[in-house]
Amino acid sequence: MEPTLWTTAISTPRNFRKADLRMVQTMSEQLDLNLLRVFDALLREGSVTAASERLHLSIPATSRALGRLRRATGDPILVRAGRGMVPTPFALRTAPRVRSLLDEASALISAGRGLAVAELERTFTIRINDGVAATLATAAVEATAAVAPGVRLRFVAEGSESIEALRDGSIDLDIGAGDVAAPDIRSARLYGERLVGIVRADSPLGRHRRPTLAQLSRYPHVSASRRGRARGPLDDALEAAGLGRHVTAIVPTFAVAVLLVASSGHVGLVPQRLAERYGEALGIRWFPIPAALPEVDMRMLWHARLDADPAQRWLRDTIRHALDA
Repeated sequence: MEPTLWTTAISTPRNFRKADLRMVQTMSEQLDLNLLRVFDALLREGSVTAASERLHLSIPATSRALGRLRRATGDPILVRAGRGMVPTPFALRTAPRVRSLLDEASALISAGRGLAVAELERTFTIRINDGVAATLATAAVEATAAVAPGVRLRFVAEGSESIEALRDGSIDLDIGAGDVAAPDIRSARLYGERLVGIVRADSPLGRHRRPTLAQLSRYPHVSASRRGRARGPLDDALEAAGLGRHVTAIVPTFAVAVLLVASSGHVGLVPQRLAERYGEALGIRWFPIPAALPEVDMRMLWHARLDADPAQRWLRDTIRHALDA
């Protein structure tokens, strides 16, 4: 492997130390791509045995590879902690860059070749908004499993909107609201989403097909906000009409809001797709809000280095088609 390729892959991370950079540049002179795959497997699995199974290698061969990694880096990589093993701080900082490099190498090797989807063995990590996950995850998993049984979709919750996770390879796709203006980040609109009101089916408010703002303001509300915010677009509409609402609960996700509404007399606002998919099963009725609430664009983001990767391109197309089905 050429040192320049490795240097390019690690040139931008903000949490890298100069000592780490020198150490990794030394690695590039001593390690081949297969050893980097071993490093990645060890960090993903946390044990030599599990890594050997992932790589289809013998345990002694994987153990010898770990020894080579340790000698090349001067770092233990994995250390004993109770009955298991945990990665060192250096290994944790380095792992995303190794994954990024392996993605680039995979794309380079696959360029110009057809993708054998049925034989694809790969884990894709997708950071996703919980309101989207409730409806998209099932469709995406079913669509991929039908044609690519070796593919695993790993969904992780939003915790930060930082695009560094896309750059360092920690996540493959980011699906949620909004867009990112960065030259190395690609974006595609999936669909427009709007918020609708929900109440328990036996709520007096549920008898109205289109409750008025005045009727909505008479009931306690639950707000779904990861940042703990009680105010949203509905409050602006109510305020313009000389009204207000009483938010008695703030929960971190739309899923929790749905469950709270299903077991109480609260009014909630959730994505329409979520309400349509699970409302009837949970004994919930949904209705449009009689105000011009903004529609939210749900988008898919990925890093430019994966733009032409056949497997990633297939995944993006599969997700789009799953939404249309």
